Amino acid sequence: MLTLSNKVAIPDTEIELTAIRAAGKGGQNVNKVSSAIHLRFDIQASSLPDAYKARLMALSDSRISKDGVVVIKAQNYRTQELNREDALERLQALIKGAMVEQKKRKPTKPTKASQRRRVDAKKRKSQTKALRGKVAP
Repeated sequence: MLTLSNKVAIPDTEIELTAIRAAGKGGQNVNKVSSAIHLRFDIQASSLPDAYKARLMALSDSRISKDGVVVIKAQNYRTQELNREDALERLQALIKGAMVEQKKRKPTKPTKASQRRRVDAKKRKSQTKALRGKVAP
C-alpha cells in the first residue's frame, strides 16, 4: 500500500513491479543479477480520485506515456529491495508533485512615483551623454 495522503492510497495490486537487469558498470554481477526494478502504474485504471488522474495526465513528464502509464526504472542501488523502495518513492513524489497547486500570479502596476523616477533618471542620463559631444568653437 503506497500512502499519498490521509485519505488517498494506492493498493499494491495496481503497481506492477518487474525485476530487470541493470545497465552500466558492475562487472560480472551486472550480467547475472536482476537488481533493477521496472515500475509500471496505469493512471486511468487506478483507484485514484479523478482530480489526481486529471492532474497526472496533464503533466508533460517523459515518464508518463500518452496512454497514461507511468514507467519508472530504478537502478541506482545494487540490491533489488533498495531499488524497489526507490521506484515507489519516485512514484509517490511524482503524484504528490502533481497535486501541488501553483500560486496564481497577480499582475502588478508600477507606482506613479517609480515611473516618475525612471523617466527622471533617463533624462539625467541623456543630458550627461549630450554633454559628451564636441564643443562648437
